Amino acid sequence: MNCKQFNSKSLEEVLLSLGHLPTKQNEKEAWYLNPFTSESQASFRINKSLNKWYLFSEGIGGNNTDFMKKYLNTSVNEVLDWAQKQNFSSFHQQRQIKKSEPNYRIDEILDLQNPNLKKYLQGRGLSPKVYNYIREVRFTIGNKKLYAIGFENLSDGFELRNAFYKGSLLKKDVSLIDLSINGQNKSNIQDRDFKGVAVFEGFMDALSFIELQKSFAGDILVMNSIALLNKSLEHLKNYPDINLFLDNDNAGIKCKSEIIKSFPEAKDHSGIYSNHKDLNEFLIHRIKNNVSNKAGKQSEQLQDSDELKLRNQEPEIKNSNGFKRKR
Repeated sequence: MNCKQFNSKSLEEVLLSLGHLPTKQNEKEAWYLNPFTSESQASFRINKSLNKWYLFSEGIGGNNTDFMKKYLNTSVNEVLDWAQKQNFSSFHQQRQIKKSEPNYRIDEILDLQNPNLKKYLQGRGLSPKVYNYIREVRFTIGNKKLYAIGFENLSDGFELRNAFYKGSLLKKDVSLIDLSINGQNKSNIQDRDFKGVAVFEGFMDALSFIELQKSFAGDILVMNSIALLNKSLEHLKNYPDINLFLDNDNAGIKCKSEIIKSFPEAKDHSGIYSNHKDLNEFLIHRIKNNVSNKAGKQSEQLQDSDELKLRNQEPEIKNSNGFKRKR
C-alpha cells in the first residue's frame, strides 16, 4: 500500500479502528475529542468531502498519512506497514460511487437463490434459518455485474456481503428487526414499553444471534456502522431493556462504553464470546468444535448451558419466529 491508496481510505474508519468515535457529526463534518491527548471539548474535525482533518487546539491538520505519523509517532514507511495490515473497507470510495449514477445500478432484488451466497453463509455458520432476514441483491458497478447478500436498513439501503465484497448501496442507516410477531405476541407489537432490544454492530452478528437463539422476543437493532452511534442512541430511547452484543475490539469496547454512558441499565453480553472478536466468530468456532454435529448440518441452536447463560442475562425471553422490518 502506498500513501495515495491509504489516503483514499475513509479517515472516519481509520479513527474507528483505533477506538475513536465522533462527539457530533453531520453530512459535511465530524468532530472528535483530540485523539493525541485528553481534552474535554472536541477540537478535532474531519471534513468528510475532502477526507482531511484539522486539530484546532494545535493548529495542524492533513491527510490519513499525516494523522497516523503523529498518532504513532513514527515514519511514513512504518505508517504504510501498519495500514497494510488493517482491513479497511474503502467506505470513502464507495460513497463517491453512490453519487455517480452512471457507474452504479441495482438490477434485481430477490429472495436468496444463488448457491455461492448460500455457501458463503454456510461458511459463516449460518443456516436457512436466517434466509427470511436477508435478500439477494444483483447490481452493476461500472461494467461489472455483481451479486451479494443484502441486509436492508430503515432507509431502504442495503449492507452487502459476499466472499469477495463488502460494501453498501443507497443511503446508510441502521436496521431494525422485530422478532415478536407471531400468533402469541401480536398484541405486544406496538407496545415497546415492554420490549427488549439486542444491539449489534454488523448484520452477520445479528444473523448469528438469530441462528443461536431459541426464544428472544424483542427487537434487533443493527448499527451497520459505528459512525451511526448517535442515530442508534436515538432508537434505543424507545426500549426499557437494552442488551449489547458488540465486538470485543477497541472500537466495539468504546461504542459499548458510550451506550452504557447514555443508558446505564444496558446489559453487556460480550462475555458470552469473550475469547472471540465477535458473535459470528464465536458461532463458527462452536460449529467447528462440535464433534456431535450430524453430517451436513451447518449450525445448531444454543445448548442448554448456553441458553441458561443467555437467560441469566436476558430476563425477558419468549417464543418467537416472526419477522418484520420496521420503518
